[in-house]
Amino acid sequence: MSKRYTLTAALPYTNGPIHIGHLAGVYVPADIYARYLRLRGKEVLFICGSDEHGVAISMKAKKEGITPQEVIDTYHHLIKDSFEAFGISFDYYGRTSSEVHRETAQEFFKQLHENDCFETQTTNQLYDAKEDQFLADRYVVGTCPKCQHNEAYGDQCEACGSSLNATDLIEPKSALSGETPSMKETTHWYLPLDRYEAFLRTWILEGHKDDWKTNVLGQVKSWLDDGLKPRAVTRDLSWGIPVPVPGGENKVLYVWFDAPIGYISATKEWATKTGNDWKPYWQDNDTELVHFIGKDNIVFHCIIFPAILKAMGSYILPKNVPANEFLNLEGQKLSTSKNWAVWLHEYLEEFPNKQDVLRYVLTANAPETKDNDFTWADFQTRNNSELVAIFGNFVNRVMVLMRKYYDSEVPTPNTNSKEDSEILKALSEAPKRISDLLESYKFRAASQEMMQLARMGNKYLADEEPWKLIKTNPERVATIMYTAIQLVAGLAIVSEPFLPHTAEKLRKMLKLDPTTGWENVNKLPLILAKHSLGEASLLFEKIEDGAIETQQAKLIP
Repeated sequence: MSKRYTLTAALPYTNGPIHIGHLAGVYVPADIYARYLRLRGKEVLFICGSDEHGVAISMKAKKEGITPQEVIDTYHHLIKDSFEAFGISFDYYGRTSSEVHRETAQEFFKQLHENDCFETQTTNQLYDAKEDQFLADRYVVGTCPKCQHNEAYGDQCEACGSSLNATDLIEPKSALSGETPSMKETTHWYLPLDRYEAFLRTWILEGHKDDWKTNVLGQVKSWLDDGLKPRAVTRDLSWGIPVPVPGGENKVLYVWFDAPIGYISATKEWATKTGNDWKPYWQDNDTELVHFIGKDNIVFHCIIFPAILKAMGSYILPKNVPANEFLNLEGQKLSTSKNWAVWLHEYLEEFPNKQDVLRYVLTANAPETKDNDFTWADFQTRNNSELVAIFGNFVNRVMVLMRKYYDSEVPTPNTNSKEDSEILKALSEAPKRISDLLESYKFRAASQEMMQLARMGNKYLADEEPWKLIKTNPERVATIMYTAIQLVAGLAIVSEPFLPHTAEKLRKMLKLDPTTGWENVNKLPLILAKHSLGEASLLFEKIEDGAIETQQAKLIP
């Protein structure tokens, strides 16, 4: 494994709260991976931050009659606080409105400009005469030229996922005035992506054909096969980072030039705050850089940002970009504008202390290879039938029997039976199985390997029936319970990436040595005889029909 890891999670737009689609696609898998690596004793820097520029923010400000700064301040704090309450373990969460970020993004632009890495082009762009404004990105809507969806934006079609230019749209309309725009001449800086086509093809399609996800490789190949074209990195807008070279007056950096640089500026801020050097995390070949994103960001993280880093010359490139597909809600596409969503901050209020339930459900149903669907009925079933009836039930049975038979002191075992040895062998092998899946970014399968340990524990108790043997063969029961508590301790460790709040609670119940980590699980025992256990409490509780009906009712238009 690498010397250190820089993990990035896609910067959320600060024009609205976080919903379950964001969590399932990006933040839960990224957090699982970060927690897993830390458990392995690896040096990890997990970075994210608010993406505070772009048309969506200024449009929201205009619609609500407030300033863009007021919009980003509101949602930055809501998003940051929600992540913290949910347990996403960022080492640093920045924002692209910071001074450090402005300086960093402008430094990138100036260096690329000085090294002749840009081209300038004077072209005709869509213009709203009524609003006296050029129409970039989401200021214009129209019909997608690729799938004919009639509500495509000027930068992207959300129906087919295609990245677009505003002038590509059929029958475009201004999102500001509703008027049909005219064409007006303007000059912009372009990144000539065609210069990097051969490099990208060799680096990704040949160098990573065996370890990158099929959906990522497929989208990259499609872009490359179509032929890369120069892409504008500036916009005629008032909200954003000013273009820092002559001729850039009244222009700002395109948000997709500025936003990924936010990972680097956030790292700089973290380094200043903690007294570290930021450069090894972005410029040392012993660092493994991994971008966690949704599929709509593949082109930016696999083509545009790598081309920028390559042009800069001193930066490492991502080792992997494990993009997920989309999560739907009750059979329909998540929609912020239609309020068809499950908002994280509302979930945390309405389901207090159930962060791990949502983490588990989103992981067990993760859209890793195809779009998946979240339903409240499935949420309830997975909680009641899996977390409560399997994981929680096994742990509770063991802790109750330990208190009843041994006053919560781990008994001294006797000779292992074949069944005991099989349980201990399966436990010792579990970390390797889970590790292999996590390092292949198969989080859904990894979570089920973890749950399989609890299933195995329930079957072991049911088969051995210590409650029947306690009077006739207490020596055998001591071995059964000693074996069972090892399995509980193993669950406390391997569940931590998936169920961090539960794992912390379980560690306290077991009074498990805090230094006991991932590598200890294959070096049993995890808990010695005579060890005193703590007070037991239920890890999960049933979710009743009424709570689910309330959530389903909220979705009815």
